[in-house]
Amino acid sequence: MMLAGFALAPKEIAMNARVPPSALNAAQALTQVSRAWDEQIVPQLTDYIGIPAKSPMFDADWAKHGYLDTVMRNTAAWVEAQKVEGLTLEIIRTEGRTPLMFFEVAASSGAAGGPAAVSQQTVLMYGHLDKQPEFSGWRNDLGPWTPKYEDGKLYGRGSADDGYAAYASIAAIQALKSQNVAHPRIVGLIETCEESGSPDLLPYIDVLRPRLGDVALVICLDSGAGNYDQLWLTTSLRGMAAGTLKVEVLTEGVHSGDASGLVPSSFRIMRQVLDRLEDSATGRLLPGSFHCEVPADRLAQAQATAAILGDEVYKRFPWAHYDCGGSMQSMLPTTTDPVQALLNRTWTPTLSVTGADGFPELKNAGNVLRPYTAFKLSLRLPPLVEAASAVQQLKALLEDNAPYQARVTFEAASSATGWNAPAITPWFEQALQSASQAHFGAPCGYIGQGGTIPLMSMLSKGFPKAQMMVCGVLGPKSNAHGPNEFLQVPYAKKLTAAVAEVIARLP
Repeated sequence: MMLAGFALAPKEIAMNARVPPSALNAAQALTQVSRAWDEQIVPQLTDYIGIPAKSPMFDADWAKHGYLDTVMRNTAAWVEAQKVEGLTLEIIRTEGRTPLMFFEVAASSGAAGGPAAVSQQTVLMYGHLDKQPEFSGWRNDLGPWTPKYEDGKLYGRGSADDGYAAYASIAAIQALKSQNVAHPRIVGLIETCEESGSPDLLPYIDVLRPRLGDVALVICLDSGAGNYDQLWLTTSLRGMAAGTLKVEVLTEGVHSGDASGLVPSSFRIMRQVLDRLEDSATGRLLPGSFHCEVPADRLAQAQATAAILGDEVYKRFPWAHYDCGGSMQSMLPTTTDPVQALLNRTWTPTLSVTGADGFPELKNAGNVLRPYTAFKLSLRLPPLVEAASAVQQLKALLEDNAPYQARVTFEAASSATGWNAPAITPWFEQALQSASQAHFGAPCGYIGQGGTIPLMSMLSKGFPKAQMMVCGVLGPKSNAHGPNEFLQVPYAKKLTAAVAEVIARLP
């Protein structure tokens, strides 16, 4: 999605100014947010997990079912019940679009300042409440809509990705308020269609544009973490082009003994068509336009992060394993080099088939040559590749000159351009390092992520001077979108306190 017409012109910000010590007592802030998590946020998220508020892409009848409206109302009711000084909130709805929450907290001069001390800048906080679908493979005692709190982990769909964001944002603001620490104006956007590519977000931003203000810092809590031992800043996000590729050869299924050898298999044609896009031996995408050069600073950060994480970069995944003649064998990654592994999942275009149609269940699969094969394709694009152009190229590549003149169609479902963070400024780097040391006892780490957050590209174009604090709780084995997704609550507490620390240090 492009941010057409979003041309706010922020004032020059003195980002290189020396950063004063934070007026926030870090230990006190962590104690407060921990209490809020234990007493209020975990119970709220427990209820949230139980609601199947799937994103519109996965629930065509979302408006009729009302789950998205329910989680939005529940979250808004909790926010209002916190009685944050200076906070106003509204739920914005447009016919046919998913609801969006917009909140605003007036700037505060804190204990020591007068009106002149109140910053004219704005902090924008972001999260979403819609969820990915159920998926299979959950542990017997777990389920997507069955919350369970065990060993500091809250299991269930959506709490970590990222229903917690709205709650953590308010808890961080309250930590500032309770210590009477000066803070700038803060606004929040909580949407309900992020997992569908945020198609409703841009129209709402167009409406809210005059009210967003002079955004100096964006805080997005919809990302991941390299481990649970330090604060992690996301430095890049891949883009995405998703859609359905369908190959049709017959109007109805026919006896395979009668037709095979004469009627080409739709699956074989599907393989041929996909061979135009991907080298199946290596996984490399063939069109050069889907690739981009990795910037030197991102390569240096990947090397530093690889030194921290080592082989945990790839060992974090639940690899299949099996007994092979008395010894256990395990599935291997595409590379065991930690640096290359980081780059493969953040700067390399990659194709995944995430769904299929046209196949009967195995128990019902007779000797029938199927009339069609359809695959759901998810193409992850490097951060600097424009998604709209990639979708056009993808459609032409897959559809043109189909083998045997089969009917081959690609219907795009969603797309979003990736994001490469702006250069980090001295005040922001100092704030991140201080927050990480204060709450984790370790330096802040820098890591690219392979997922997509459409809003980030939009905001970077609309607010080119703003710093981007893109963080999250999706660390090792948290498994967003998959089975056994969990939120690591101890890490979330420290992240919440770190957010308050960074806001307090905004010059």
